[in-house]
Amino acid sequence: MLYWALLFFIVAIVAAVFGFGGIASASAGIAQVLFFIFLVLFVVTLIMRLVRRA
Repeated sequence: MLYWALLFFIVAIVAAVFGFGGIASASAGIAQVLFFIFLVLFVVTLIMRLVRRA
């Protein structure tokens, strides 16, 4: 999931450099959503590992 977030972020940067504002905005939004989903899943996984060990 982090790979896809980085990929959309790179697409957003390239689109912004070439002046495609709409595509850049959409790609940046998708990258942001994917990154936050990754963070939530990462934290849930860490909590589950701590609970399982105790």
